[in-house]
Amino acid sequence: MKEQKENQNPLGTKPVEKLLLQFTIPSIVAMLVSALYNIVDQFFIGRSVGELGNAATNIAFPLSISCVAIALLFGIGGASAFNLTMGKGRKEEALYYTGNAAVMMALCGLVLSGITLVFLTPLLRFFGATANVLGYARIYTGITAFGFPFVILATGGGHLIRADGSPKFTMICNLTGAVINTALDALFVFGFHWGMAGAAAATIIGQMISGLMAVYYLCHYKTARLEKKHLRINGTYVRCIMSLGAAPCSNQLAMMIVQIVMNNSLTHYGKLSNYGEDIPLACAGIISKVNQVYFSFIIGISQGLQPIVSFNYGAKKYDRVKRAYIRAVTMGLAISLTAFLLFQLFPRNIIGLFGSGSEEYYRFAVSYFRIFLLMTCLNFMQPISSNLFTAIGKPKRGMFLALTRQIIFLLPLIVALPLVLGIDGILYAGPVADFLAVVVSAVMIGREFRNSYTTATNK
Repeated sequence: MKEQKENQNPLGTKPVEKLLLQFTIPSIVAMLVSALYNIVDQFFIGRSVGELGNAATNIAFPLSISCVAIALLFGIGGASAFNLTMGKGRKEEALYYTGNAAVMMALCGLVLSGITLVFLTPLLRFFGATANVLGYARIYTGITAFGFPFVILATGGGHLIRADGSPKFTMICNLTGAVINTALDALFVFGFHWGMAGAAAATIIGQMISGLMAVYYLCHYKTARLEKKHLRINGTYVRCIMSLGAAPCSNQLAMMIVQIVMNNSLTHYGKLSNYGEDIPLACAGIISKVNQVYFSFIIGISQGLQPIVSFNYGAKKYDRVKRAYIRAVTMGLAISLTAFLLFQLFPRNIIGLFGSGSEEYYRFAVSYFRIFLLMTCLNFMQPISSNLFTAIGKPKRGMFLALTRQIIFLLPLIVALPLVLGIDGILYAGPVADFLAVVVSAVMIGREFRNSYTTATNK
């Protein structure tokens, strides 16, 4: 009976290439939409408020990353646990992972929102806000903080919805919020001239609608109806979810730490250069958001890969796991090469989309694009490989790999290189860290696939 149920699940029988497209495309769209929330605000703020407004959104960015970290911790963790358990034929147990993950996302979102509102000014200063930028950052973050529970439910809930076999609903959910956000941005910022407050209000309205749509779907889960018993917090289930979601969450937290250190380094070394303290901060804000669009494709591929490899690893169909990974990195390579060419050939054109600036502003932005993002052509390897380990139930390996670029390599380089090279040292830290992370990823994946998968689990 177990084998019959397994064979009926398309994750275990449908061609891997078709499954990857089926799950990857909606995942990419969902991640792009998440990135667009930030980049759309950046566009309208840059053209209405200017450089200081762009810098303010960069100061608020660590909190956006925190929301994504929580969403991935419980979203990917819950989805991986759900799919692994379903692959083993334990349907009732799988529902507890979904219910516990959803409740934890809502609770953590409320806590993060409360902490941000209570400690708003100290947090923004800690994130690197200068005297000129602080006022703009307070307005923007003070409003967007109210939307944290909704953006976490929308982002993390999308993984639980995808695990239930409905990737298109995840895409629709996020697209709806993004379209509303864009329309309201134009109305509030350009129409009503509300500036930072208008962009923030548009963002949380879009996030609220996406979050409520995700909650609606979870109340009508396809696999089976979620009941109150599935929503009761259970330490065993939560620990399992968090262990499986730790790698992608750690990657986001690492990004947040690096962002904070980088913001403070840019203002410090910028003050010692010809650029001043505000120009590097504004440029970094724009470029990090543009880079987030590129990574939306890569993370979308890795997330689309997750249910496929989780189910097939649980069902001991290891050849399908390997084939799905190879197809995913091939897609990642093609996208990365395209992004690399855009970043190297058209940096001034891209930066110009977000308002005008001085010649020093453009000079620094172009250098940032071409140097810091030099290894974009290889940056697909580490996220996809890290998520593979998480999806097959090896979270310690996934977490280590997730931390390689940001914490193990990039953070020390951001601190050390500027001591010798000044502000340029921050730029060169990027490609060096990227290259080292790719080497480590290739070695770990090579060892994994040389193993014949005779052991079902090796945590």
